[in-house]
Amino acid sequence: MGAMGSISRRLAPRVTELAPGLTTTFVREALNRAIEGVGPLPPAAQAADKQLAEQDGNVERAVHEVIENHVRLAGAQGFVTNLGGLVTAAVTIPANISGLALISCRMIAGIAHLRGYDLADPRTRNAILVCLLGEDTVTELVRKKQLPAPPMALATAPAHDAQLDRIVSTVVTSDLVAKVAGKRLATTLGRRVPVVGGLVGMGADGFSTWKVGRYADRELLPRTAR
Repeated sequence: MGAMGSISRRLAPRVTELAPGLTTTFVREALNRAIEGVGPLPPAAQAADKQLAEQDGNVERAVHEVIENHVRLAGAQGFVTNLGGLVTAAVTIPANISGLALISCRMIAGIAHLRGYDLADPRTRNAILVCLLGEDTVTELVRKKQLPAPPMALATAPAHDAQLDRIVSTVVTSDLVAKVAGKRLATTLGRRVPVVGGLVGMGADGFSTWKVGRYADRELLPRTAR
């Protein structure tokens, strides 16, 4: 665990530097709310089961619908949190990160549920969070030994390694913050006209959510026959 602890200590300061007020525990809270339901959003499993019923029990079509629904949700929150222009960036960056984390976690949790994974299992929860990173980032972090394995292997590990929870939370939080902050820098010119910034945010958040959803679809293979 020494190497993993060292990684966590190096990455954690970057989180609060890029988005003051956020801590590395916020992704766990986002995941909990995604799974349990929050506000108008029902629990992830309940929403996934509704899609399964609408698709006459076809798991693959239900997974597709779960992804499409959350892409639309991500686009909507991306538009709202990007409307403020440059003046409100310090406030909306944390809001955008939290919104993206919640929506993406809910989408991946729904996929995992449909594929037969237990959402209460901490191994499944770590796998969901790692899926947020996307395939390229996961491959690179596994190659560098900053993560022990990709999501499928984490979800099906023989036993839960509690020490892994902290490193997963830290890596995922740092990556989410960096991606959102990078998007803001790349669209600074567009954000001088607030509505343009909102449209850019809507497209970027929707596309990134679609990519994560497709990765989770490929990575979280069925565990049990339904």
